[in-house]
Amino acid sequence: MFSVKRARLSLLLSAGACLASFAQAYAADGAAASASDASTLETIVVTAQRRVESAQAVPISISSVSGKALESSNFQSVTDLQYLVPGVQYDPTNGSAFQIRGVGSTSFDFSNAKSVSLVVDDVVMDGQRENGLTGLSDIQQVDVLMGPQGTLFGKNATSGVIAITTAKPVLDEWSGKVAVSYGEREDHNLNALANIPLGDKAALRVSAFQQGQEGYGRYTTLRQNLGTFREDGYRAKLLFKPFDGLEAVYAFDREHHWDNTIRTAVSGAPPAVTALQIANGVTPGPKNADNADSSRGMIETTSLGHSLRVQWSAPYGTLTSITAYRETSYDNDTPADLVPTTQFAYIPYNSGRLETSKFSQELRWASPSGGTFEYLGGLFYNRLAADQTQLQWATLGAPLVSPTGARLTNFYALTGAVGVPGNATLFRARNTTTAAFGQLKFNLTSKLSLAVSARYTADRNGQSQDFITIDPLPITGVNATFTATSPPPFLSYGQVKGDNVSYRIAAQYKLTPDAMLYATYSTGYKPAGVAFVGNKYDPYKAETVESYEAGVKSELFGRRLRLNFDVFNSDFTDFQTTILTYIPGSVIAQLVIGNAGGLRTRGAETSLAWKATDAITLTGAVTYADSHFTDYVYNATTNYTGTRLTNAPRWSAQAGLAYDDTLWRGVRVRGSLDYAYRSTTWTVVGQPAYSEVPGYGLLNGRLSLTPPGRDIEFGLYGRNLLNTYYSTGYQQYGALGLLHYTSLNARRTVGVFARFAF
Repeated sequence: MFSVKRARLSLLLSAGACLASFAQAYAADGAAASASDASTLETIVVTAQRRVESAQAVPISISSVSGKALESSNFQSVTDLQYLVPGVQYDPTNGSAFQIRGVGSTSFDFSNAKSVSLVVDDVVMDGQRENGLTGLSDIQQVDVLMGPQGTLFGKNATSGVIAITTAKPVLDEWSGKVAVSYGEREDHNLNALANIPLGDKAALRVSAFQQGQEGYGRYTTLRQNLGTFREDGYRAKLLFKPFDGLEAVYAFDREHHWDNTIRTAVSGAPPAVTALQIANGVTPGPKNADNADSSRGMIETTSLGHSLRVQWSAPYGTLTSITAYRETSYDNDTPADLVPTTQFAYIPYNSGRLETSKFSQELRWASPSGGTFEYLGGLFYNRLAADQTQLQWATLGAPLVSPTGARLTNFYALTGAVGVPGNATLFRARNTTTAAFGQLKFNLTSKLSLAVSARYTADRNGQSQDFITIDPLPITGVNATFTATSPPPFLSYGQVKGDNVSYRIAAQYKLTPDAMLYATYSTGYKPAGVAFVGNKYDPYKAETVESYEAGVKSELFGRRLRLNFDVFNSDFTDFQTTILTYIPGSVIAQLVIGNAGGLRTRGAETSLAWKATDAITLTGAVTYADSHFTDYVYNATTNYTGTRLTNAPRWSAQAGLAYDDTLWRGVRVRGSLDYAYRSTTWTVVGQPAYSEVPGYGLLNGRLSLTPPGRDIEFGLYGRNLLNTYYSTGYQQYGALGLLHYTSLNARRTVGVFARFAF
C-alpha cells in the first residue's frame, strides 16, 4: 500500500516539476520586465491557512472571486458561484449542497455532514438546507479551496471549502452605496449599504437587499407564473477597536427566500394523465416549464444568525475567538399531481417544516509569520439540532372529487406506519462535533518550507423518528381518514459515535520570487450517521479520503500574467451517497443515504489572469475532473461501479474579459464579458439515460458609463445572452413519469442598472 501511495505522489511531483521548469523559464524573462511602467495584477489576499497571505504563496489550489467580480457577473445568489468558478457545482435536488471537483453531498439526511463546507466570516453554515447567504450583497471576497480542508477549517470537509468574507466596518469613514437594476420578467435587485463611524474606536456597517424575478413557466389553470423567486435580507456589523491590537466585530444577519420552482412533466405519465395535461394547456417535454396543478407549490427559507469575532494581536502571537449562533426554518409545500385534482390526483398534500439551530465556538492561537518556525493551534465545538415535520397524503390516482361531486375522505398516509397512530412523521437530529487542530510550518531555507497540520475530531450523531397526528380539516377541507403504507417502526431512535485524526503535509519551494512549486498529501473525514428507511433504523459508516496534489503558481512578465496549474487525485472510502431502495414490505421506492465502497476523482486545473493593457484584463480557468465510483455494488442485480457521480462534469471552464478606461471628456467606460461552460452530466446515480444533462455554456455581459467627477454608474446587463436552455435535475416520480427541474438562468435576461456611491 505504501509503495502505491509513493508511486502516485511521485507521478504528481513529476508532472508539477515539468510545469515548474516552464514557469521558471518564463519567470526569468518576466523579471526583466519593468513593473513600474505597466499595470500589474492585483494581489489576491487569502486566509486559507488562517493567516493573511498572498494566494500565490499558499500550497493549495484556490480560486478567488472578488466582490467587484461578483457585482459585474450580475448573478444574484451564492449558489451561482457554480457559474463563476470551474470545478464548483451546486445540486438543487437531493443533496441541496455544493460539489467541488465533482464530489459533494448527494443525499439529504438530517445526520449527514456536508462534503463542501460553506464558511461565512469564519462561521460554518452546516444547517440542513442552509446556505447562510442568499443575496450577494456587500461581499469582499469568495475563496474556493479545492480538495480536503478538514484540518484548519471548522468542520471536516472532505471535498473543499467555500469561504465567503463580507466587508468589515471601517473606522473614521462615512460612506455608502445604493444600487438598483431592472430587467426582463421583472428581474430586479435593490441593495444598499452604509458605513457609519461611531467615534474614533467604533464603526457600524449595515447592508440590505431585495431581489427577485418572475418565472418563465406558467401554472396554466391558476394563471400564475411558475419558477418565480423573491429574496430579501440585511446584515449589520459593529466594529469596536478600543486600542491597537484588539478588535471585536459583532454581526447579525437575516435572509429570506421564497420560490415556486417545482417539478414539471417531461414524459412517461399514463396516456390518460398526459391527455389531461394537454387539455389543460401543458405539453410535456424536455423544455416544458409549465404545470396544470390546481394548487401552487412553494419553498420558503428564513435564516438568521449572530456572531462575535474577537481578535487580539500581540508581538508574540494572535488569539482569535469566533462565537456563533444560527437558526433556519425551511418550509416546503410541493404537491405532485400535474393536473387539476378534480380530474386526477397523486400526492395532493406534500409539505414539511424543518427548523434547525446551531451553536459553535472556535479558538485559534497563531504565532507571528515570517520566522523560521511558525505554528497555529485551535479548538472547535459545534452542536446542530434539527426538527422536521413531514406529511405526504396521497390518493395515488383518485381525484379529490368524484364524478358525482362527492369529496374524497380517505387518503394514503405515506408518512404513517401500519398499526401506529399518526398521519405524519417527526424527525429529530442532534449532531455534535468537538475538535482540536494545529499546524507547524518549518521555513527550512529562504526558498523551501514544510507544513504539517492535523485535526482530531470526535462526533456524536443521533436521530429519532416519531409519528404524530396533524388535523387534516384545515389542510384538506374534510375530516379525512388515513391508510398507512409503511410497516411498523423497527427502532425509533439511533445514535453513532466516532472519532478521527485527519492530517495534511505540504511542501513548497520558491523557484523564483514569483514562482512556487508545491506538493501536498492530505486526508479527510465525514462522520457516520443514522437514517430511517421505511421506519427501519439504518446507520451508515464514516467516509474518509486520501488526496494528493501537486502544482505550480507563478506570476510572469512583471506580474502582468498569473499562471497556475495543478494535478490532483482523491480516493474516497465508504463514500456517503444516494441509494434508491424499496421500503421493506412496501412497493414504494425511496432515495436514502448509504455507503458506496469507493469513489475516485482525479484530474487537473489551470487558471490564468493577464493584464493585457492598462484597460483590459483577461481571465480563464479550466478544470478536468474524472469522478467515478470504484466500488459500488448495491445488491446482486445492481452494480454502479465505474459510473460517474451525479452533477459532475468532466470538463468545466470559464473565460472572462474586463475593460475599464476613461475615454472622451473624462467619461469612464466599464465592460465585462464572461463565459462559463460545463460538459455533460447525469443527475441520477447509475447514469440512467433519462437523467442526462447535455453540456452547455452561459455568456453574460455588462456595460456601464460613469460621468466625469461623479460617483454614479449606469448601464446595461445581460445573463445567458445566447439564451441557452438546460435542466438542473431529473426525477422518476412513480405514476407521474419523468419530471425535471428548471432554472431561471436557463433563459436570457437583459436589463438596466444604476449605482450611486458616496
